[in-house]
Amino acid sequence: MESGPPRPRTRSSTRRRPPPAAYRRRRLLLLAAVAAVALIAGLLVGQGGGGKSLSPQDVARIQQEAQPVHFTVSVSGDLLIHSPLWERALALGGGNHYNFAPELAELKPYVADASLGICHMETPMTPAPPTSYPIFNTPPALAQAIKATGWDVCDTASNHSLDQGQAGIDDTGKAMDSNGIEHTGSFPSAKAQQHDVVMKNVHGVKVAFLAYTTDTNGIPLPHPWSVNIASPKRILDDARKAHKEGADAVIVNIHWGGEILPEYQQTPSSGQLKMVKKLTKSPLITAIVGQGPHAVQPIEQINDKFVVFSEGNLISNQSPAAGLPASSQDGMVVILDCVTQSGKTRVTGVRYVPVFVSQPDYTVLPIGLALKKGEGDSTLLRESYARTVGVVGRSEHIKPIPEKLPKVPEKLPKG
Repeated sequence: MESGPPRPRTRSSTRRRPPPAAYRRRRLLLLAAVAAVALIAGLLVGQGGGGKSLSPQDVARIQQEAQPVHFTVSVSGDLLIHSPLWERALALGGGNHYNFAPELAELKPYVADASLGICHMETPMTPAPPTSYPIFNTPPALAQAIKATGWDVCDTASNHSLDQGQAGIDDTGKAMDSNGIEHTGSFPSAKAQQHDVVMKNVHGVKVAFLAYTTDTNGIPLPHPWSVNIASPKRILDDARKAHKEGADAVIVNIHWGGEILPEYQQTPSSGQLKMVKKLTKSPLITAIVGQGPHAVQPIEQINDKFVVFSEGNLISNQSPAAGLPASSQDGMVVILDCVTQSGKTRVTGVRYVPVFVSQPDYTVLPIGLALKKGEGDSTLLRESYARTVGVVGRSEHIKPIPEKLPKVPEKLPKG
């Protein structure tokens, strides 16, 4: 397209216009880079030649620390294994062994593809015959499915941790260990509780994971060290210790038991709010995630920290068919988008994947993906998505995956 004749120069037309925002940002980044190079150069010459020069390794470290490191952390709700779930797993194993992997397989893109995948193991796993509510025991083969799905670390602190006593805690740890899954929250010894801080190296960033439960359904602790019981002082002391051991970030998991929150309640209780407000005031805590009420709860920013109050059930037999609220069949996988720069880590945003437990096959379906593939009951899936998004919410920094469901195809008129 022709531009036309040049405009005559006048005083008004030659006046400099303010640079656009993109140009100003590029200029600021350039100035920051020049300043960083100048700082390194100044350190190398030792402030006029009188100081100590840095080694090439020191220079590389300084340059690396100045670069932001982005990573994701995937967290999810209760692995709550009722009898229909292990019966289904036994059938999937041909009747001679338990195979839970197909029940969880659809979650893999949102677990294995994250930089760090964290699960919540609600029930103990021992070789004894499996049992269901109210005193659970889960086949240890579940740990194989946890590994196959892509989880790296599991929280083992819940209100059901002591359902099989100290032996249940020990056997749960052995099942995790034999499948190469790190775990925390319940322990086989005082030494393990005091010294085993789970610290994962994620793209060069040291991420500590701490796990607690608020209660154990009234079952007394076999030992003071058997299960981490949540309190602000306890959590902050542990977070301080993690930082002393080199943590760049601390993710805290709290399982909310019945002493602090009624089951199926979708609004945070006063007890939850009181605890997270104390914790998020501390620079020691990067983010807080939780489970417990068997229902999803909101994701909020409190004191500039993201708090995932409850991810709900990931897998269970709870549903309206069992006489429970429809929300008990809903859950979500939450993805924390994190960035570390100059030794400081923060969560920049949260994405969540609404999921639904399909019955009677007990497959956990990420709703958007299931609708795209034509899996499950589309009406139930859409209703579940609406419930979860309605409770959890959405904002500039909190978004569901997908952000919108595909439209329902219109039915063609007959005739």
